[in-house]
Amino acid sequence: MAKSSAARAEAPQKVRTPKAGKLTAEQAMDQALPHLDRIIHERMRLGIVSALAVNDSLTFNELKRLLQTTDGNLSVHARRLEEAEYIACTKSFEGRMPKTEYKLTPGGRRAFERYLNHMEALIQAMRER
Repeated sequence: MAKSSAARAEAPQKVRTPKAGKLTAEQAMDQALPHLDRIIHERMRLGIVSALAVNDSLTFNELKRLLQTTDGNLSVHARRLEEAEYIACTKSFEGRMPKTEYKLTPGGRRAFERYLNHMEALIQAMRER
């Protein structure tokens, strides 16, 4: 199977902090920002991934209520995460009502962990300045 663009994305480089004597906080930020996972970094997608990281699964309507967004906005961002293989979508029926359910994939969980580690490194670099 061909790797998705997200799977091919290079993992963020470790940010060296001024404490190591190598980079200033500004240099660390400049070095780290280009390596942010742009798929997750967008506000709505970060909300979707964060919500799914702490829940086994969520329906479309649960995510819509939780993130206080529109059908169209949620649909577009969920599709982007699906294309990156960060989330999986299953469609079924409850009675006669369609039900769309989302889960975070193992690859999505790893990407989210990398993203959080990256952000923590940026925060630490800024606190040490």
